[in-house]
Amino acid sequence: MGAVTEQNRTASARPPWMLVVPALAGLAFLVLPLAGLLVRAPWSTLPERLAEPYVLEALRLSLVTATVATAMSLLLGVPLAWLLARVEFPGRRLVRALVTVPLVLPPVVGGVALLLVLGRRGLVGQWLESAFGITLPFTTAGVIVAEAFVAMPFLVISVEGALRAADRRYEEAAATLGASRWTVFRRVTLPMVMPGVVAGAVLCWARALGEFGATITFAGNFPGTTRTMPLAVYLALETEPEAAIVLSLVLLTVSMIILAGLRDRWVSAP
Repeated sequence: MGAVTEQNRTASARPPWMLVVPALAGLAFLVLPLAGLLVRAPWSTLPERLAEPYVLEALRLSLVTATVATAMSLLLGVPLAWLLARVEFPGRRLVRALVTVPLVLPPVVGGVALLLVLGRRGLVGQWLESAFGITLPFTTAGVIVAEAFVAMPFLVISVEGALRAADRRYEEAAATLGASRWTVFRRVTLPMVMPGVVAGAVLCWARALGEFGATITFAGNFPGTTRTMPLAVYLALETEPEAAIVLSLVLLTVSMIILAGLRDRWVSAP
């Protein structure tokens, strides 16, 4: 009886080949392009190519704009996530759906939408230019706006999930002791959800760093002003493929570092 039970356990633990084969094919489909990037990389000339001025310029611009876009997303996204998680109001589901639209919206469409609203003849853009002399399209500020538009939903979703999972008894206890709502948020709520805020900010930064479609549509592709790393990859691919590979390696390295840093939250499974 014991031998039969052991055989049954062995048979149930053995993965069915009808699942293993497509699983391995899916793994190869995702990994082989990255492996090809590593195989075709010009390793012998990599240091010289990375030190070229246009590479450093695009990298600097990407790091600066992605960081500022993340700061902007934190400033606006954390209160928005709190509103969605903690406040009951009519149309909350619709608002949440609108917040997540940039996740599925084609980035080029997002760039067109930004032009229609914030362009010189846009709904808000023409007022900004006439009243304050502010022009966003085809500027570094435009890059930041485009990156924040596509990246902020990652932050909002992460923070909202952390807020919903947080134990509200600590907030209720602080309010019972006489703390104001702002004090409760600053001293109790925010520390509790800080891991979610950090994870969301990192994902937001990584998404902003890799943004292409909305950036080139709304901000253009001007060296030193709006040409970020993804745009530099696109341009180099048409003229110098090896340079495009080098730039792609930089972005791939950043992505792997992000995944390694968030592996316990997003990758690891129990």
